[in-house]
Amino acid sequence: MISRRHVVLAFGAGALVPLASFGQQQGKVWRIGFLAVGTRDSAIVSRAQSSLREGMREYGYVEGRNLQIEVRLAEGKLERLPALAAELAALNVDVMVVLGTASIDAALKATKTIPIVMASSNDPVGDGHAKSLARPGGNVTGLSAMAPELGAKRIQLLKEMFPKLSRTLAVMWNPAQSGMRARFDQTRSVGPKLGLGVQSIEVTDLDQIGNAFEAMSKQPPDALMVVADPFTRSQSLRIVEFAAAKRLPAIYDSRDFVESGGLMSYGPDQLVQFSRTAFFVDRILKGANPGDLAIEQPSTFEFVINMRTAKALGITVPQSLLMQATKVIE
Repeated sequence: MISRRHVVLAFGAGALVPLASFGQQQGKVWRIGFLAVGTRDSAIVSRAQSSLREGMREYGYVEGRNLQIEVRLAEGKLERLPALAAELAALNVDVMVVLGTASIDAALKATKTIPIVMASSNDPVGDGHAKSLARPGGNVTGLSAMAPELGAKRIQLLKEMFPKLSRTLAVMWNPAQSGMRARFDQTRSVGPKLGLGVQSIEVTDLDQIGNAFEAMSKQPPDALMVVADPFTRSQSLRIVEFAAAKRLPAIYDSRDFVESGGLMSYGPDQLVQFSRTAFFVDRILKGANPGDLAIEQPSTFEFVINMRTAKALGITVPQSLLMQATKVIE
């Protein structure tokens, strides 16, 4: 039992601590760098930033009081990322929050000491960003967008929407973007097990997008799956319009495409994942070593259906799919 005398002594001892130390703690302003390849009006960049800010507020960090966020966006130009990452490193921010594989690459080249939190990554171990998911090592931790069941689930949803699918699934992806191969390989490995051959449609520039459209027009696949990266996202409207014009069954791994008019998407719940970023930042600011914080894989997923697109294409969406959907765009 604590006596009144002990309490008084404890208070007296505390009074001996210089008042300046309390002022320094109260006046500490933490600086977070935010790095992404996208543009300011990009839906995914906006979600990542707003979720980070909201999450940080829940942990007691408020911009203008004890938090400052330095935002650096490459505006879709990958070649700008190294210089932007170097700027954040020169500012000696307390933590860098990075969105996407290319941004992770740039941040890791810019600093080996500033903690890096991945708001979203593809294959952090396969890409060489971490030694393992459980103990990433170095100065990086955060979230991965990869989960073992994603490729199979997307094909299952396609086949439930279009039961007659039986031949070829074309997968459009960008091999120039690190991390994309793992996502393509995941689909290629499960496709035949689910009754579909997988055709690789590689696109790295505007010419290849045009060539891909021409090839699929001449030899239409049964269905199309699009792997999202900064380049395919920048061409989302063209891809969505092509799929609609050719009445090509299509599924995307990001809701951005569905919001642009695509039929359906299945992938990690971006808001849940981005909000989780604040957990890692808070742990690091409180003294945790990023290399000891396990990288998390997604556990919450979103299935989005665009009913306007379905109706325009004359597609009757099965009730079983509507019941699975986390969001239906009317």
